[in-house]
Amino acid sequence: MLHPDPPAPAGDAPAARAPLTTPTGLQARVTLRRRRILVLLLCLATCAVFAAGLVRVLGAGGWSALDGFILLCCLVALPWTVLGLWNAVIGFLLLRAGPAGVASACPVATAGDTPEPLRLRTAVVMTLRNEQPERALARLRLVVQGLEATGEGAWFSVHVLSDTDDPALAAREEAAMAAWRAAAPGWAARLHYRRRRDNAGFKAGNLQEFCARAEEALMLPLDADSLMSGGAIVRLVRIMQAHPRLGILQGLVVGAPSMSPFARVFQFGMRHGMRPYTIAMAWWTGECGPFWGHNALVRIAPFAAHCRLPALGPGPLGGPILSHDQVEAVLMRRAGYEVRVLPVEEASFEENPPTLLDHLGRDRRWCEGNLQYLRLLGLPDLLPVSRFQLVWAILMFLGAPATVLVLLLLPLKAATAEPDLPVPLAAGLYLAWLGLSLAPRIAGYAEVLARRAAAAYGGTGRFLAGTLIEAVFNILLYGITIVRLSVFMAGLALGRRVAWGGQSRDAAGVSVSAAARALPDVTLFGLGVSAALAAVAPGLLPWLAPLLAGPVLAVPLAMLTASPALGRFMARHRLCASPEEIAPTPEIRALRAGTPTRAADAALAGTVP
Repeated sequence: MLHPDPPAPAGDAPAARAPLTTPTGLQARVTLRRRRILVLLLCLATCAVFAAGLVRVLGAGGWSALDGFILLCCLVALPWTVLGLWNAVIGFLLLRAGPAGVASACPVATAGDTPEPLRLRTAVVMTLRNEQPERALARLRLVVQGLEATGEGAWFSVHVLSDTDDPALAAREEAAMAAWRAAAPGWAARLHYRRRRDNAGFKAGNLQEFCARAEEALMLPLDADSLMSGGAIVRLVRIMQAHPRLGILQGLVVGAPSMSPFARVFQFGMRHGMRPYTIAMAWWTGECGPFWGHNALVRIAPFAAHCRLPALGPGPLGGPILSHDQVEAVLMRRAGYEVRVLPVEEASFEENPPTLLDHLGRDRRWCEGNLQYLRLLGLPDLLPVSRFQLVWAILMFLGAPATVLVLLLLPLKAATAEPDLPVPLAAGLYLAWLGLSLAPRIAGYAEVLARRAAAAYGGTGRFLAGTLIEAVFNILLYGITIVRLSVFMAGLALGRRVAWGGQSRDAAGVSVSAAARALPDVTLFGLGVSAALAAVAPGLLPWLAPLLAGPVLAVPLAMLTASPALGRFMARHRLCASPEEIAPTPEIRALRAGTPTRAADAALAGTVP
């Protein structure tokens, strides 16, 4: 039986526009508006300072079309980094405030701390497409084991939704599910598997088809690499129970421990950058929060009724929407339901790409999906913050070609520069921009040191070593990523598209031939711009080395960061380690032991629904 949800506001008008009836609600709305205005003013003032400096530098000796174009590119690339700066500052202050900071950013969070019995049934849903089924289902079994350990397992069911089009993998999926049912008879009636022959809409379409006939009240979508503790899931359910206007509650996700050098360093930086960034975004976006498509709770009834993705039709950036999650979030908010993120690290894991090549492949799909939002900006009745989030997702990727164009044009600008160019100001703006790009990570690292928590990462010395390794890695990776994304976007303009398939999950080496075949455009860009600068303005090369070193070294970097030997060395010396690697949770411990299936089956064999 479908658990009823509270009725939507009359005419499906967004709840945020409904009349306010309580002083508490009015005060909360006023506070949120003030926060948004504050962030807007801070960002505008910072952008104005940078713009004034750029005008002074580029306009020295008069303006040309080249100067105007460089200024335009700089202004396109600037907003993303400026908001990152202020999110870093705000996030650091909120994290230093402790529980009060979390409550300020996410006022619904306290409901998860009350040991309230569950009343809503939840479907744990894993979507698969051409993945290794044994690997994915081993993680899903551990999720179920964790739910049983909470004593609330009877409120959950499991649904594996497959879009696999490889017959051999599909047969393995069916066999793995049959083996799971046989090993866990107490759960057999609640373990469901369905494979679609028609993959319309990909993952988003699969979830919509499920929601159309689901009997549960809530859905927990998981990807093939997702892992969550039972306690983290139950906490999210309790929050959803206490706040029936919550449509989506996103949990903060961190990278699972990895032996891949690339994944270790990447998620070390991502974790520390996301923590202040996410809590700050929650503080000023409020009920217009993010949805990342997995490791989140979704209220099924409004999701099925209001979050079906619009058809884009043929043409540029047409077809199924690839980055569906943020679109679903803004549609849920338009329907009058809140979308919030719980900005707390709480045993909710994902896996990051194990190699540079895999990372670039994932970025291409995200890039195309986000650029599709250009065709959605005219959706009617979106809240201003929701529409801003779509614009912001587009700017996230448009900054890449803007930066690449500036690098391409700098040799020409240097060859024609006037002798009275204000070099100190130009250098200061450039260094400040580099600092802005690192601000969220710096804030995260500073917060760990401020609360003396570096021991959880292997000790202060290892933690500081990890921050230095990640800073160099991040700058090198940025230079590679912006070039590859720019090439990809040029291909999109010519009609090239990405395919949706399984992703590489496990660490493996990358040969020199594989790296060279995959990265010729990136390498040629780095060498070409470096040679041009050496010819016309050799003094600029040391300054631009942080942006050009990545493309020049792309092939050896791809090989080095995929080296199993380097991964073992880093793990042995706890470099870029995570707290879960040093003090593993039960789920991580089972994965590390290589026996998640046996452990889960033993725990579930005698359970009764």
